[in-house]
Amino acid sequence: MKYQFPEFAKHWISITAASLVLIFMTGSLTLVQANDEKTYKSLKLFTEVLEELEKNYVDEVDAEALIHNAIKGMVGNLDPHSSFMPPEAFDDLQDDTKGEFSGIGIVITMKEGILTVVSPIEGTPAYIAGIQAGDIIIKIDDLSTKGMALWEAVGKMRGPRHKKVLITVIREGESLPLEFALKRDLIPMTSVRSAVLKPGYGYLRVTNFRMNTVEDMETHLEKLEKKSGGLKGLIVDLRDNPGGLLDQAIKISDLFLDQGSIVSIKGRLEKNTQVFNAYPGQKDRNYPIVVLINGGSASASEIVAGALQDHSRALILGTPSFGKGSVQTVHPLKNGFGIKYTIARYYTPNGRSIQAKGIQPDIEVEFEIIQKKEKKASIFDRMMKEKDLKNSLKPEGIDPAREQSGEQGKSEKKKTKKSRQILDAEQLGKDAQVKRALDILVSYGVFSKLNGR
Repeated sequence: MKYQFPEFAKHWISITAASLVLIFMTGSLTLVQANDEKTYKSLKLFTEVLEELEKNYVDEVDAEALIHNAIKGMVGNLDPHSSFMPPEAFDDLQDDTKGEFSGIGIVITMKEGILTVVSPIEGTPAYIAGIQAGDIIIKIDDLSTKGMALWEAVGKMRGPRHKKVLITVIREGESLPLEFALKRDLIPMTSVRSAVLKPGYGYLRVTNFRMNTVEDMETHLEKLEKKSGGLKGLIVDLRDNPGGLLDQAIKISDLFLDQGSIVSIKGRLEKNTQVFNAYPGQKDRNYPIVVLINGGSASASEIVAGALQDHSRALILGTPSFGKGSVQTVHPLKNGFGIKYTIARYYTPNGRSIQAKGIQPDIEVEFEIIQKKEKKASIFDRMMKEKDLKNSLKPEGIDPAREQSGEQGKSEKKKTKKSRQILDAEQLGKDAQVKRALDILVSYGVFSKLNGR
């Protein structure tokens, strides 16, 4: 039996009355069937409240806006990752995984109703300015974020390139709010970069999981594998990687696994329950791997880290990850509206749910930049050296005339500056987590030789 309006409601404006009993989940307006008394009573209460506001509120109300706000509240209260989106917000969502957009470069979420930074995207204005994972955004351009929807916050932080936006955050350990005046810029879509830390040992930085991330990953891997006679060890850096597309996380995990499950997703409906498996690849990648994670590693990053950890394919190093263990789907609605909602939780191969727990590293190492200690000059340092002797031979390959004129030094400086536009192995060596990972890989190689492997 289809839902019938009570007698007192017959005099309502027809469009308003119709809107009250329509739901937008399927993209077309369909009458809601009152399956039980509880649903009927709730719908009746909703219609009574709307009628009262339309009749007696101090100002004239927009019934459509009220209904949209009600839907927004209904969906938004399910969990932090579900939301009802107007057309402009739905369009912006498409830009997150394809195309270019201008913004400040942070991934945000609603954590207990508070706008929280998941992580800044490397190379973006937010990253360069020093915004950190876990920062709580309390103002955007002097506008309080209290009660602000996630898509509204995203919309306010995006905008024309080079235009400034003021972000105010609260950070743990800081007594006063911090302000960041950020100049919007194009958000880089390249998600993979690489470097050789020392002969035979490669480094891969994955900043997010976009449409072409697995292709970029394979390209960088092939370059690293061809250098120095192959890889003896690899560091995969997923720190401050907020995630992205599920299929990319699965494909990247499959690059290093030949069998077994990668991740399973389990929902209330059978169609939303699935197991994704690994398959033998064309290339054998048997070298040891260390994966770096931190509190900004979320979602797809945690899928990769969890899969490699459970299969004992990689050692996980760093600090616990963010803990986003749910899967969302995006569904278009009528007139350009959309809805994003959670359909399942995901589990690692060993059946672990990381929701609100995160991936725990095998070896916990805090982030630190290693400062070079100044060495005090000893009496021996002040003594005369071979190079100080008159007419002493210069090291091979250095032209004395160029050395005196300073041309050699200038040339080296130019080379250094150019190399740092990509990834600087020297700078990575000052990163305590990267250094520890490299030491582990080198040690593994030494012990393997000792054991005759």
